[in-house]
Amino acid sequence: MQTLYITHPECRLHEMGDWHPESPFRLDAINDHLISSGLQGLLEEREALPATEVDILRVHSSKHLEYLRKMSPAEGYAELDPDTIMNPHTLSAAFAAAGAGIVAVDAIMKNEAHTAFCSVRPPGHHARPGQAMGFCFFNNLAITVAYTLEKYGFKRIAIIDFDVHHGNGTEEMFNSDARILMCSIYQDAIFPNVYAQNAGSNMVNIGVPANTGGETLRDIVETRWMPQLEDFQPEFIFVSAGFDGHRDDMLGGLNMHESDYAWITERLVKLADRTAGGRIVSFLEGGYDLSALGRSVAVHIKALAKL
Repeated sequence: MQTLYITHPECRLHEMGDWHPESPFRLDAINDHLISSGLQGLLEEREALPATEVDILRVHSSKHLEYLRKMSPAEGYAELDPDTIMNPHTLSAAFAAAGAGIVAVDAIMKNEAHTAFCSVRPPGHHARPGQAMGFCFFNNLAITVAYTLEKYGFKRIAIIDFDVHHGNGTEEMFNSDARILMCSIYQDAIFPNVYAQNAGSNMVNIGVPANTGGETLRDIVETRWMPQLEDFQPEFIFVSAGFDGHRDDMLGGLNMHESDYAWITERLVKLADRTAGGRIVSFLEGGYDLSALGRSVAVHIKALAKL
């Protein structure tokens, strides 16, 4: 059964200035590597449908949505913080990115696919209930998880986050929710450097020092994540797939290689096959060295598709 590749043309129109590392060229790099690796023809590409206001408000406050609408510029740029900037296309792109996972979940639940990769931007895992931050405006994964819980009634959903930066927004939204088990690895002492107070037992979020490499990260997955995930028996798995822990990426300080991302994905696919009917939806988060990003996404998708 095919893996879905979901994106939207608006996602390329959002940009925050020529200097900004979270650029439209990220999507171009991914597309180029899918073509060069021969993967593009093996995936079913679908266009995201924008999330609705109801979808957004399951995890975000109405004040947050109103603020983004107020700040959205007719021309030029509007700075929410020094790193998180809107242009005239940002809000449309954010709605499209937030809706991509919903399209994926509905298709998977119709048995049209088992897995999906949402090649969307802006990313999402730093977005808090009432705050855009860290290049993120809406929390794409959290919006999709909340939709899935409400529409399909799952009791056990796993969230995996291997971005170099801690998924603070996702943690805040699902902290102590017994239906959720969140497992992440991130680099300590870098952005956002804020964590949920009194994190619940459903949070297996592990900070590691700079220069940590793939061997240590794989050991953490096997000894810290997998026992909890096996006990939890997730019925659906969602992934915040950030590739900025790659050794070539300038925004992080970890020492991962694309082979590590392939290994983690393969491990998750085996778990999903045992407990979740193979169901995985993955979302693009970070990854700013264009070559490393393209290579890493290609092996990630290849593993999702069992190719």
